[in-house]
Amino acid sequence: MKLSITEDQQHEMRHAHYDGAPGVLVSSLVWIAATLVCYQLGINKAVWTLLIGGAFIYPMSLLVTKAMGRPAKTSKDNALNQLGMASTIWLILCCAMAYGLFLLKPELFFPAMMATIGSRYLIFASMYGRSIFWVMGVSLIVVANLVFFLAITPVVAAGLGGLIEALFAFLVFSKASKSAVLL
Repeated sequence: MKLSITEDQQHEMRHAHYDGAPGVLVSSLVWIAATLVCYQLGINKAVWTLLIGGAFIYPMSLLVTKAMGRPAKTSKDNALNQLGMASTIWLILCCAMAYGLFLLKPELFFPAMMATIGSRYLIFASMYGRSIFWVMGVSLIVVANLVFFLAITPVVAAGLGGLIEALFAFLVFSKASKSAVLL
């Protein structure tokens, strides 16, 4: 198994997945949906909105990516595929832990998920070779800690997660649009 990351692998990942921008956009929409559900129906249903909606982020982002004319697939020998899969397994385990926290203390769910998603974006910085994922990841982690230590309400916490991801979706799309012209 080859674990070294090359610029060619990152370039292929950026091209195939439109710099990851569709995934960030779909994720932001799931967070926004969870916010609206939390506001209208309460945290119990909002938690399930984020968890179930989260399970559809990758397939939905593939559809958006393909609709934008990108393959949404890299070659099988790209080592970054393995990194993506490993981070997905880690993500699923962290979602289960966040749900466990929810069962103990519901207001901990959204900051735990924000920190989880933020941490995963740190991995995306290596996968895509884009420093913006470091900034996005750190932003989510910092806000998750603020939400936790300031005891911010779940609806506001979910809204902050959605807002941060929506802002970065715009920024990643802007960067991807410029790099698409250079291909």
